[in-house]
Amino acid sequence: MFSLDARLAGDAHVIGDFALCRLLLSNDARYPWFILVPRRPDITEVFELDDADREVLWSETNALAKLLHQHYGADKINIATLGNVVSQLHMHVIVRYRADAAWPAPVWGKLPSMPYTAEQLVAVRQRLAGVLGTDFIFTEGRA
Repeated sequence: MFSLDARLAGDAHVIGDFALCRLLLSNDARYPWFILVPRRPDITEVFELDDADREVLWSETNALAKLLHQHYGADKINIATLGNVVSQLHMHVIVRYRADAAWPAPVWGKLPSMPYTAEQLVAVRQRLAGVLGTDFIFTEGRA
């Protein structure tokens, strides 16, 4: 049975679910920083997914990255799956701007996180509601 790693749960807000992945929003308002987590138990690496799930993961990652690039006017989209701290497979999809606080360095550990306000979370959800499509299921709350 799928369960979200406690560190992801503590550092992110649940936005909802794609066919395979749970979509999270990292709780750092400095960057539109999204995380896709395949809802499969005990998976730590992309190659551990079966062929069909691996294809869906890349499809959901690509679709999200394209959507974020267009609707956030990104200068760059960073996509990464590291897993050095949180071993549960998760894909970071981060909107980057040349003027953001960490540019051009990675966002990890650059600055202390700036948690989202309730109003900012509502704004992110509203922004995504118009573009994610009918197959996406929105949920509320912390991861």
